[in-house]
Amino acid sequence: MRILVLCSALLSAWGADRAELLAAMEKAMGPLPAGNREPVQMARHETVQSINYSRSLITYTTVDNDSVPAYLFIPHSKPSPLPAIVCLHQTTKLGKGEPAGLGPKLNLHYAKELAQRGYITLAPDYPGCGDNRTDPYALGYASATMKGIVNHKQAVDLLQSMPEVDPDRIGVIGHSLGGHNALFLTTFEQRIKAAVTSCGFTSFAKYYGGRLDGWSHKGYMPRIAELFHKSPLHLPFDFTDVFRAIAPRPVFINAPLHDSNFEVSGVQDCVRAVMPAFGEGRLIVEYPDDGHDFPVAVRERAYEFLDKWLKAPPNPRRVGRP
Repeated sequence: MRILVLCSALLSAWGADRAELLAAMEKAMGPLPAGNREPVQMARHETVQSINYSRSLITYTTVDNDSVPAYLFIPHSKPSPLPAIVCLHQTTKLGKGEPAGLGPKLNLHYAKELAQRGYITLAPDYPGCGDNRTDPYALGYASATMKGIVNHKQAVDLLQSMPEVDPDRIGVIGHSLGGHNALFLTTFEQRIKAAVTSCGFTSFAKYYGGRLDGWSHKGYMPRIAELFHKSPLHLPFDFTDVFRAIAPRPVFINAPLHDSNFEVSGVQDCVRAVMPAFGEGRLIVEYPDDGHDFPVAVRERAYEFLDKWLKAPPNPRRVGRP
């Protein structure tokens, strides 16, 4: 009984600490909208069949009477329910098309590759990218970052509504813009069971020597300029806080040694600070001798990491679901 009481106290303390971390992030991002979300509706616009999967161009509904364009991959000849992964793109006009395999950068086709590996994958457009023309600020958001979090949370809603998906085996992966959005989604969405972030972060103090212009424009968090003077010293959170809010859920980090966007020593600083919060094998970091990229060998190990945490036996409650 004493052990149970102690465990309950520790969980309560962790929950309170996590709530404080989320509140600090919301100071820069704006508040996560409160209230119950309506069930997500999906419209399928076209479907292309390949040997291993079907790829559908869809839109799914979100709050604010908004909708998000996305690509949905469903593998052929795989027993349901399957694990699923939200696949978030970098800053690119192609948006969802890049992880879907429709762009020239072969190392960023992870929605397609993971579908070939047996996952249901969903690649949505971030606001202002691909076919997503929604203005988050016209809808009352304080940042495009928070609107992205809302859209990606509802991507999880959509996946959980699908009979083909095991709702207890959903992960996220992303590169660059998608790399930090994968972390932000995992922070605010506890249904995410495993995350992969590629070239997605460094400590704010080591992001271009602490010059945070890249984080404070309208594509991210304008409050970083308006309220916090573009200064790491004034910001209410850093990526150490993001990881502490995620822990102990498993995260794989790709942090190339020569990433010109996200300085590697700042990644190492964060990893050293948060490693104790994760159990053994739950925080894996690769430092390839490369630039701002997601190399083949590292990507393969990231996929193996996702396999480890998401390809457990399916949830028996979902087997045979109509």
